[in-house]
Amino acid sequence: MDVWQGLLFGLQQAIQPMMLLYCFIGVFIGTLIGVLPGIGAMATISLLLPVTYHIPPTGAIIMLAGVYYGAQYGGSTASILLNLPGTPSSAVTCLDGYQMAKQGRAGIALFMTTIASFVGSMLGVAILAGFAPSIAEIGLKFGPAEYFSMMALGLLAASTLASGSPLKGLAMVVLGLLLGTVGTDVNSGVARFYFDIAELMDGINIVALAMGLFGIAEVVGSVNQPRDGHMTHAIRLREMLPTREDWRRSWMPMLRGTGIGAFFGALPGTGASIASFMSYAVEKRVAKEPGRFGQGAIEGVVGPEASNNAAAQTAFVPTLSLGIPGDAVMALMLGALIIHGIQPGPLLMSNQPDLFWGLIVSFAIGNILLVILNLPLVGMWVAILRIPYHVLYPAILIFIALGTYSVNNNVFDIHMVALIGALGYGLAVLRFEAAPLMLGFVLGPLMEENLRRALLLSRGDPAIFIERPISAVFLAAGALLFVWSLGGVLRRTLRERERARG
Repeated sequence: MDVWQGLLFGLQQAIQPMMLLYCFIGVFIGTLIGVLPGIGAMATISLLLPVTYHIPPTGAIIMLAGVYYGAQYGGSTASILLNLPGTPSSAVTCLDGYQMAKQGRAGIALFMTTIASFVGSMLGVAILAGFAPSIAEIGLKFGPAEYFSMMALGLLAASTLASGSPLKGLAMVVLGLLLGTVGTDVNSGVARFYFDIAELMDGINIVALAMGLFGIAEVVGSVNQPRDGHMTHAIRLREMLPTREDWRRSWMPMLRGTGIGAFFGALPGTGASIASFMSYAVEKRVAKEPGRFGQGAIEGVVGPEASNNAAAQTAFVPTLSLGIPGDAVMALMLGALIIHGIQPGPLLMSNQPDLFWGLIVSFAIGNILLVILNLPLVGMWVAILRIPYHVLYPAILIFIALGTYSVNNNVFDIHMVALIGALGYGLAVLRFEAAPLMLGFVLGPLMEENLRRALLLSRGDPAIFIERPISAVFLAAGALLFVWSLGGVLRRTLRERERARG
């Protein structure tokens, strides 16, 4: 069965009334939990998993998948309006999206994130449909050495996320790496840096970290500012429509973000969070005016949003075609498939074409439904900014507490988010930015794990990282990036000295 025949066959499955209903339920719930900070797709899918016992396999997977990629759409809403990442992959959207809201451009930011999410998702679906077998083969060529080198490149790129000093950006990456070492070592089983606190044996909760760094720090930093919201009037349709300049600045970042997201989504163990941070780093690196980033640059919003939505679609490549979950959410999806007696792997496309192609076509239908759902709600979401801050801030703190608690049902996580919030506020006062820390925290444990695996395979010989061609290319790119960044710092220093002399 070729791609076109498969898509036509999948269309017949996906447009059945019950399948459309399951798709709508999934994307609606996904959008809702994406908007509510901290809850996340994983907790929601976990709660819905028992419900799927009474649903046909195709309908169950379509609904759960809708929750997953629907949350990517909704996650940007709280990031833009309240500086609260609805999902971990939306944390980077806070950097420029919230600044756009403060400038009275929240409607445009939300409109463009919906369009970017749609573009990234639909292109991701096209890549999934057309190149799933090829992408799976590329993914199989990635061993521990390749993953380590790729993540080392990512950490070097992370230092460019900071709009200020590169040294401060690097310091935040290192702090993120240190926080990522807390918990039980997956190789030896030894608990480390947990200070005899049992709750830290599983590591620091990423939701608590994101909420503290972006949410609590913003509330504490802004609570004494005499403001009554960013918007004082009802939003009109004309104010939501992007300008020609916005469109000009957005279309290339959307395409680049889609490519980055499709690549990282298809690699087991990476996922949407890494893809969105990488996209932001790339956009800042290729921008003619990198100083605009962190000040409300629309490229810093649409690139990561296209990236995390494309990654959400292509994350199904290793799950369906190899039976290897790319992240924790995909592990749940894999569990749902197995519960229904479906064995993911290379034979899934031929053994159960109705499930495979029906799921792919449902992605396209679900993304169309998400645009129909999200665009009319932009005005309603922006109305949140008209609420006075003395009313809004207590509500934000309640959502943070509820969202953080809902992940593990543990009060300790609320204490952690308060402590991390105090740290985040202190770092913000000292002009250290949170985004590089988040990427260091996400990449660090994966990087350490793959480093140790690679050295085990090579019997301790570090030459494995340059002997394997893909790994060597990533390391060479990292070296070039480091030299380029160092050159930029030297040029800036020379310009400042010349100015001081003049």
